[in-house]
Amino acid sequence: MAALTHLFSVFTYIIPFLFVLTLVVFFHELGHFLVGRWCGVKVDAFSLGFGPELLHYVDRKGTRWRLAALPLGGYVKFHGDANGASMTDENAVAVMPESEKAVTFFGQPVWKRAAIVLAGPVANFILAIVLFTGLLYVNGRDVLSPQVGKVRPASAAAEAGFQPDDLIVSIDGRPIRSFEDMQRVVQTTAGPLTFVVRRPGGDVTLNATPRREVLKTRFGDTTVGILGVEAANTKTSWHKETYGVVDSVQMGTAETWFIVTTTGNYLRGVVMGRESADQISGPIRIAEVSGEMAKLGFGALLNLAAILSVSIGLLNLVPIPLLDGGHLLFYVYEAVRGRALGDRTQQFGFRIGLTFVACLTIFAAYNDISRLVRQVVH
Repeated sequence: MAALTHLFSVFTYIIPFLFVLTLVVFFHELGHFLVGRWCGVKVDAFSLGFGPELLHYVDRKGTRWRLAALPLGGYVKFHGDANGASMTDENAVAVMPESEKAVTFFGQPVWKRAAIVLAGPVANFILAIVLFTGLLYVNGRDVLSPQVGKVRPASAAAEAGFQPDDLIVSIDGRPIRSFEDMQRVVQTTAGPLTFVVRRPGGDVTLNATPRREVLKTRFGDTTVGILGVEAANTKTSWHKETYGVVDSVQMGTAETWFIVTTTGNYLRGVVMGRESADQISGPIRIAEVSGEMAKLGFGALLNLAAILSVSIGLLNLVPIPLLDGGHLLFYVYEAVRGRALGDRTQQFGFRIGLTFVACLTIFAAYNDISRLVRQVVH
């Protein structure tokens, strides 16, 4: 019985993880696929996963749709490619007739190749917007008023002059509609903030610098900005908001952009040494969070998929060879100089990119395992 319970516990994490990852990867590769076909490129294979093939289907245009044994990614292989990373099979292309070269990825003008590569990350952003929009339209959201209930002694809020019953109106000129809005700005901003709060005698401007602290959550420890206020959590503090299609699209787009900017600011902080890199996570962490989200409901799991989709889109835009951003960097050079980088230079770049991705994967796995060990110890 204990073994069955353990097996069930494992599957409660594995199945949600595979669902989220497969959804995000499928739409990323679908972006490459659709724009590739639109540009007239023949697609030899569309694979979900790597390694030995489990299932396949060949469509009327000759594309082999594969489901592979290792479900940790995927690829689209265009005609003339040596592999799923869009590296050209030079020997095969060299003996092709011109009519066949015309339907290869290599044979397209640089703007088409750039469009095909860019389509993957763009598809991830579109997926995130669609998921956020659908969740907001169907479920709406429960909103907690941005009213201060308590001020923690000796906190940044106390030093700035916050008082119980203050209603936070705006932060740095940005309107605040909920306590969650306030938390998001405070937790993700490193530096001073200007608050406008409403009191019985009128609006007051307060300046505060949130302190970076380690916040313990159900998903582990994370470093965030802390102001030091608690919400006025009463029955009248909560209300339900519902949204039409237009508002849902606008808010879904804004949510996607918020994740883009927050992630970008964090990565910039890591590079500049202002942020710790211990929040960089890999598949182990994603599986852990997927399982926890699945316990909260299907909507929470879709919300995680949207967040992960944005992250995958951003990661692929990093200008490192092997990633989509690296390909785009090569194409920018080609467009400016009127000729492509030499094959030897590109091969060297791909080796650097492979090394970077491998090191990042190992580092993320180290963070994930270290976090699990700390959870077991404590």
